[in-house]
Amino acid sequence: MTRPSALLDRTVAIGSESRSRAWGLTGLLVLLYVVNYADKAVLGIIAQPLAHELGLNASQIGLVGSLFFLTFTVGGFFAGALNRWMPLRWSLMVLALAWAVAILPLVVVASFAVLLVSRLLLGLAEGPSSALLHTAAYSWHAPAKRGLPSALLAGAASIAKIAVAPVLAYITVTYGWRYALVALSVIGVLWCVVWLTVWSEGPYIRSGKGGDTAPAAGEIVEPAVPWGRIFRTRTFISGALLVMSVYALVAVVLTWLPSYFEVGLGYSRLQAGSMFAFPSLAGLVLMLLSSVIGDRLLARGSTSRLVRVIVPAVGVLICGAILLALPSITTPAVAVLVVSVGYGFAASVFPLLNAAISEICPPRQTAGTLGVFLAVMAIGGLVAPYATGLIVDAAASPAEGYATAFQALGLVAAVCAVGALLLANPERDKKLVRGDAAAIGTN
Repeated sequence: MTRPSALLDRTVAIGSESRSRAWGLTGLLVLLYVVNYADKAVLGIIAQPLAHELGLNASQIGLVGSLFFLTFTVGGFFAGALNRWMPLRWSLMVLALAWAVAILPLVVVASFAVLLVSRLLLGLAEGPSSALLHTAAYSWHAPAKRGLPSALLAGAASIAKIAVAPVLAYITVTYGWRYALVALSVIGVLWCVVWLTVWSEGPYIRSGKGGDTAPAAGEIVEPAVPWGRIFRTRTFISGALLVMSVYALVAVVLTWLPSYFEVGLGYSRLQAGSMFAFPSLAGLVLMLLSSVIGDRLLARGSTSRLVRVIVPAVGVLICGAILLALPSITTPAVAVLVVSVGYGFAASVFPLLNAAISEICPPRQTAGTLGVFLAVMAIGGLVAPYATGLIVDAAASPAEGYATAFQALGLVAAVCAVGALLLANPERDKKLVRGDAAAIGTN
């Protein structure tokens, strides 16, 4: 264990780093996450023209959306291994190139089988990315100041739907769905060029084979702990169930929201693609607001449990209450408002809980811990899109089917939020997991 004075040494070293560089590189990571979510969201945008061309029903589109999250979940478990095998510079570049390639086969050969295989490969390549992106960002930010970087990364989903989804909808309507896929592939390749030119790791977390054995000067090194000690904590278990339930809502929004607006509420295809941004606007505002305020409260002595567990869990409870009312709403504009506001309140759970989970593990195990946490989270995406498709096909009308699905999602999320309120406590579980090493940790 490193001498206690190393904390002061490292603080001085970090103070000499350019904060503008830290935030600039964080912005580059956010941009990649925007591409990541645009790759997910494009299926929802092209779902109706693709279904018409290939003769697919709602259950088949939902199955494709769910199976994407099957391989996405599997891929998430490899985040820790990738972080040990190679530096973040190369692991993230390889993953970004894999996304760019995976979405192209459907452009050449349009069939249900190719669509399915393409989305399966994309899910496998995207699975480890979230944990590695968070690890890369956290390498430039101290644990007590990770709320805003986490919010910016989680907000990438909203940015993708606010800024990119309308463009993809326009491309799809004007030029066809194939051009939307090609555009995303080109953007991914261009990002890789910039990434290789500017990226370097920050002083808080190291990656690659030397990450555990060659710490930077003054860096505090905590011994690794058994993985089971981390994964059995009540914060990890209840937090994983909560984000899983909210991610089920996110997956349904990514896969089905434009279709809900178009065939369920009667809006045009271009309107539906553009309105994809409405829930994301609400989510982005609430995520950034809660994270900025949360970081300030932590700096003033508030507990992590209050800021990173209680606040987002209450937001999910509000979401559940709002979505429960959706089947009784018959005015399309009000239905859009209800879904948007409910989604917004739930979305703040991601940055705050990710930051909470990063607290309880030693820094060298951040990527592996977040990889498993986010892989478990993705199970919600595995189930929800296909279940929604089944509900829509069985309902008396598409509008009724979508409303029922959103209502069920809100109820499940509310139950999981109660569980987190009762069980999650990052400060307590940090002590249980890290013991004496936490006493000289990185606060």
